[in-house]
Amino acid sequence: MAKKSPAAPVNSKGQAPINIGISDKDRAAIAQGLSKLLADTYTLYLTTHNFHWNVTGPMFNSLHAMFMTQYTELWNAVDPIAERIRSLGHAAPGSYAQFAALSSLKDAPTTPPKALDMVRVLVEGHEGVARTARSLFPLVEKASDEPSADLLTQRLTVHEQAAWMLRSLLEDR
Repeated sequence: MAKKSPAAPVNSKGQAPINIGISDKDRAAIAQGLSKLLADTYTLYLTTHNFHWNVTGPMFNSLHAMFMTQYTELWNAVDPIAERIRSLGHAAPGSYAQFAALSSLKDAPTTPPKALDMVRVLVEGHEGVARTARSLFPLVEKASDEPSADLLTQRLTVHEQAAWMLRSLLEDR
């Protein structure tokens, strides 16, 4: 007769405990911050995709293509952020209501703005996501959470560069 192996320990939620060297409290705080980053990223994705569909005017071709590049990058960013939240032992938000409550960004305007106003809105959006990402560094550094720090660094690079490129379109020279 084969011996039964002992059941793995579970916490009050019926889950196996997580022991990755980051306290439960720090993991919860980081997951909450990353949830805000996820919400900002998804909100900016929706706005950028909306503008891709609705841009008009003499800059149509270049903005349509640029917006597609940007919304594709944003779409590809949401999964790693959500998976990092899950790696920390927390559920990732995934509803419009949750994203609206967590995001620091304004929703896309109901009436599509003119092309250069779209650019301004996206500059503000990328800068807002960069601020959200940057605000998490003290917490992830205190917790020695290098994977989250790496993710934040990658996101900052993308958002700061996108904001710079979009701002360049607004110069009068």
